[in-house]
Amino acid sequence: MHTESGGKKGAVTRVTGAAAGAGALAGLSIARAAHAAGSDLIRIGLVGCGGRGTGAAHNALSTDQNVRLVAMGDAFAARLEGSLRSLAAQHGEASDKIDVPADRQFVGLDCCRRVAECDVDAVLVCSPPGFRPLEFETVIEAGRHAFLEKPICVDAPGYRRVLATNAKAKEKGLAVAVGHHLRHERKHIEPIALVHDGAIGEVRCLRVYFNSSGVWVRPRQPGQSEMEHQVSNWYYFNWLSGDHIVEQHVHDLDVANWIMQGPPQKANGMGGRQVRIGPEYGEIFDHHSVEFEYSGGVRCYSFCRHIPNTWESFSEHAHGTAGSLDIQGHGSSELRADGQEPRRWSRDTIGHQVEMDRLFAAIAEGTPHNEGQYGAEASMTAILGRMATYSGQEVTWEEAVASELDLTPEGGYTWDADPQPEPGPDGIYPCAIPGVTRAV
Repeated sequence: MHTESGGKKGAVTRVTGAAAGAGALAGLSIARAAHAAGSDLIRIGLVGCGGRGTGAAHNALSTDQNVRLVAMGDAFAARLEGSLRSLAAQHGEASDKIDVPADRQFVGLDCCRRVAECDVDAVLVCSPPGFRPLEFETVIEAGRHAFLEKPICVDAPGYRRVLATNAKAKEKGLAVAVGHHLRHERKHIEPIALVHDGAIGEVRCLRVYFNSSGVWVRPRQPGQSEMEHQVSNWYYFNWLSGDHIVEQHVHDLDVANWIMQGPPQKANGMGGRQVRIGPEYGEIFDHHSVEFEYSGGVRCYSFCRHIPNTWESFSEHAHGTAGSLDIQGHGSSELRADGQEPRRWSRDTIGHQVEMDRLFAAIAEGTPHNEGQYGAEASMTAILGRMATYSGQEVTWEEAVASELDLTPEGGYTWDADPQPEPGPDGIYPCAIPGVTRAV
């Protein structure tokens, strides 16, 4: 599920041949080279075979393009095997869409490197977010198109690394998609375009929510090392997930950035953990409340929570001088402009599929496709929010992106590395203390 630091192979993609077809294919994108070679087959690899990774692979195989899954990798064998069984069941045991023999099934923390070295055109990077910056770099260095599940970094050094890699992807003509599926749903696209056109006047305030009862837990298993336990139960450790404000609420914060056409200037907030405090919940908070300030003094009030039996909402709201917009993440949207009948949109498209349709159409056609900039800014916005809640301080965007606080485990991404934090004698992991914790 992760590559270790060191030299990258830089393998040439399947479609261009060992020497990129000499001068004949020089300057062509990888997809155009594929058509020049007379093949429309797009071979993909999957890294990170959990629920979202399996879902992403299913969406990729369900596009109108000729896509075949030929390599898979995960930190744990059981997860890879379960994903392969699920995909085979969905697409048929005899389907030519799946061809992943044992020698192209890779287990371990270096599985991304091994998948990227295979004869693939694109890699779906769906392992825990903390691995994303180095895995993205690995995929682009190997000359592969990339789909990155969100978020795409968990700290500022990772953000800067992602931006550098994205610039290399553009230079190479490689497509980059990021799993912000709301960007591909009509109920978001059309009303936000109207907001940009002034339909609700000047935007003065935003509200965004990801309040839920929480997600899965994977308790420690007998014989697991600390590194194995944290990678398995990755959601609850900042170096892997960034906290749920980064891993989940990033969707809503991306919508806020989309509406405001850029990231915020600063943030302050508060948060903590009150209910989900057992050893199984690692170090993350169970609630965050952040006030982001955008250009022009526009405030965005951000709330996310992992507490059972409380009010749940996955939604985004914009209030302007002449109306308002309300969007339900998995529901409908409504725009109310002063003096007009409300306009409503239903969720008639599922963004997870549409984002893959657009990515693989771009690969097949050889047209530019890059979502890396807004994907990185959304992740960094959520990291800024975490910095504010963990420290209890007001943090500016400039301070946040310049931070040298690196969450990478001491010893790197290896099974014998020393991840932080360590559990106390009672098994409870320490968490951030506002006013004490350094978060920038």
